[in-house]
Amino acid sequence: MFHPDIARSKTNAALAAAARTVPGVEVVDMQTLYPEGRLDLFSDGAVEAERLLSADRIVLQFPVQWYASPPLLKAWIDAVMTRMYYVAYEAGGSRLEGTPIMIAATAGNVPEAYGPDGQNLLPLADLLNPLRAMAYRCRLPWAEPFLVYRAGKLDETELAEAARNYVETLRNWIEASPGTIAA
Repeated sequence: MFHPDIARSKTNAALAAAARTVPGVEVVDMQTLYPEGRLDLFSDGAVEAERLLSADRIVLQFPVQWYASPPLLKAWIDAVMTRMYYVAYEAGGSRLEGTPIMIAATAGNVPEAYGPDGQNLLPLADLLNPLRAMAYRCRLPWAEPFLVYRAGKLDETELAEAARNYVETLRNWIEASPGTIAA
């Protein structure tokens, strides 16, 4: 989970809490691990590479902010994927290939804002294309993203429904190919 301030988040916090209830799911708060927002290619990259290699599936959960993922996710990709695919391919990247990946993203606006006639022009899923390209390059099978709109504006009933839907999505994904998930 890559949220810059999870203590102030309602939606990502609720999704993370819901994910923790699913057997086999490990939720890792990356902001707590890397509060300065920086990762060393060698030391941190090695730790995170091992975390990925121990998982059967990967979920990257984050809020979309100004049409992009949070800076820490980019820093994590730069350190971890560079290490795994360019520095230590045989020990890392070649072993990670084939691991399915899913994006769980939240956005503060309404679904209608994401489209050709909306305020944001592009569908939210299209804003995830840099991550989809990374997954393709790294040979990580891409699962349909789990998207939540109106983040921070959902009432308690809507928030509970989003959390239930997330749990159902994760369970269905697990049942499709059993194993463990690092989220």
